[in-house]
Amino acid sequence: MRIVIFGQKWLAVEVLRQLLLLPRVTVVGVCPDRKDDRLEEEARLCGIPVFPLGAAPLCDLGVAACCQRYLPAAARARCGLGILAYHPSLLPRHRGRDAIRWTLAMHEPVAGGTVYWMDDGVDTGPIEAQDWCHVLPGESAAELWRRELAPMGIRLLTACVTRLAKGERPRASPQDERLATFEPAFSKTRLSD
Repeated sequence: MRIVIFGQKWLAVEVLRQLLLLPRVTVVGVCPDRKDDRLEEEARLCGIPVFPLGAAPLCDLGVAACCQRYLPAAARARCGLGILAYHPSLLPRHRGRDAIRWTLAMHEPVAGGTVYWMDDGVDTGPIEAQDWCHVLPGESAAELWRRELAPMGIRLLTACVTRLAKGERPRASPQDERLATFEPAFSKTRLSD
């Protein structure tokens, strides 16, 4: 299975490292969100071509890890099965860029992560896999990310790619819109407790 990775930072690098270990998987390129990102550096060290977001090579599957950019239909069409993305919430709850901060601001005792198929909406595509974790009292967004949600994303994305590379069909379950929430960027909002 030929894969292109979209994304940035530590999460994208760790997903790249895990996918390189999988049988039947070849990473044919990466598309970093930002110039001079860690993903670009790691790909070059591994001899993997780096492409701008709008010029991804044809592949069987795209994997989005910490991808903060909208990937249009033209980019998704270059990935045969589509693009699997990881979002640090139990979708359809907390769609949007600051899911972890909103989970904490709303004093939710449970958080989670979702691997879903990208579509034209913001975090609205069919769900491929989910997992959950408890939020510890007094935990910050960064602490929750490092302790549970980032490792969960690596594990879920790797498991989904492993299954698909074996020839299994996508599980793609539609999100229940009755449960959907979308919150704006946290920095532009004031909350009162």
